Amino acid sequence: MAMPDDDTTPVNATDTSNRHVSSNKGSASRSWRDLFAIPPPVKRVFDKVPLVTYEANDLPARAPRDRGENVLYVFTTKDDAQNGRPSFNPSCLRWQTYLKFNSLPFSTAPSSNHASPSGSLPFLLPADHSPESYFKTQEAVTSSKLKKWITQQRRKEAAAANDPEDVRYEAYASLLDDRIRRAWLYQLYLNPANATLLHDLYIAPCSSNPFVQLAIGHQLRDAATTELTKSLASETIVEDELMREAEEAFSALSQLLGENDWFFELDRPSLFDANVFSYTHLLVDQGGLQWGENRLGGLLKQHENLLRHRERVVRMYF
Repeated sequence: MAMPDDDTTPVNATDTSNRHVSSNKGSASRSWRDLFAIPPPVKRVFDKVPLVTYEANDLPARAPRDRGENVLYVFTTKDDAQNGRPSFNPSCLRWQTYLKFNSLPFSTAPSSNHASPSGSLPFLLPADHSPESYFKTQEAVTSSKLKKWITQQRRKEAAAANDPEDVRYEAYASLLDDRIRRAWLYQLYLNPANATLLHDLYIAPCSSNPFVQLAIGHQLRDAATTELTKSLASETIVEDELMREAEEAFSALSQLLGENDWFFELDRPSLFDANVFSYTHLLVDQGGLQWGENRLGGLLKQHENLLRHRERVVRMYF
């Protein structure tokens, strides 16, 4: 049987079936056009109201207009940010200080973990001098990428901080990341005497609703407890034991610094100096925190060279 396209019937032959098919195709074509056609009454309205394209709306008033500087988003107050004061959070203060060590221009702005792309502060929005910077979205530099970003910027700057290559670096860094941090977490988050300070720093800025504040307080204390029990590998948290370990850590750091200006006998401050400062500054009275009980600060005061180190950083960089 021949295919329809191979039909050899003469063109002048009568074939009602072909005319019937052709009639269906035309009807189908018209029905599709009718489906998408604008009804005449609506079309007459559109004809009377020509299409107008309006200019784009302005950006929100709170959107950054000047992207000519780097902005580091940290835990801070609006007043402290405007005056360039140190952040009250050790993790934020470490990077704020390290940026200053590297003579990189930046400003700080108050923020929260919820606003951070990584879920934690700090993060940095780099300056953008391109003509279209006003309209395009900036890519944030999260805390895990800050050191790499700073290293890349240092190639463009004459002044740059040193990074220690001492084989002891990791061992001493663990004193800060483990022993001193654990004592800090307990003192701020779990010591009832410092409940007011915790509320002022991290709870009240989030909400004025007392029920929301209560929930946030529980979440913060639960998170601190979870981190401590995981780090200690124990369900029991003993304050005296945490403070004893912190005392040993301060003693070791004091011996490492000795009579030098900076750790590891470097001629310029490094990230390690920034890390030490991020705790020592917040534990002294001049740090601005209204501690209800400050056992860590009492341990720090036993080491004059660590106090002088803190004063040196403040005098030279803040």
